[in-house]
Amino acid sequence: MVSGVAQAQAPANTNMAEAQVNSVANPNAQYSRPEVAALRGAVPTAPVRLRVWGFEVYDARLWTPHGFRHSQAAQHLFALELQYLRRLEGAAIASRSIDEMRRVGSFSDAQAHSWLAAMRELFPNVGAGERITGVNLPGEGAEFWVNGLRVGMVKDPAFARLFFGIWLDERTSEPKMRAQLLQGLQP
Repeated sequence: MVSGVAQAQAPANTNMAEAQVNSVANPNAQYSRPEVAALRGAVPTAPVRLRVWGFEVYDARLWTPHGFRHSQAAQHLFALELQYLRRLEGAAIASRSIDEMRRVGSFSDAQAHSWLAAMRELFPNVGAGERITGVNLPGEGAEFWVNGLRVGMVKDPAFARLFFGIWLDERTSEPKMRAQLLQGLQP
């Protein structure tokens, strides 16, 4: 365990065929994914595409249980899945996550340093079709999965609240994406 991170060994090579079979676009695979298996009865939202300066970055979707209220998201077990549409470095994903977390709440430089180090350990370089899924564990932190394999956890509820706030908080940098992700869910 390093700086609040419980870690399992990440896959050395990603099987792209397997990633495609388990992709957001394959509705038959979605309910058998290990990262959402513990979310009994959870249903996915429709995927929402993030575009930055005309470049397609990822498709996001929430997996929420019955009774999920986005205004109380930190109190619910849920998953946020990002399926990447292009190659990105894990370190860049981690750095951008810290920047976006600062938009939705305040935290110390020591927390930022610890969380950045944790995310750099957990987030691999990704390519088109690969998934990173975060699971909110109420009162515990956030667990992360890459293409269906558990890679570790950040054991800090404050981290989880701010990390998932990137997409769910009203102060997000992408309010249209937030509205689409939360469409049809209880406030």
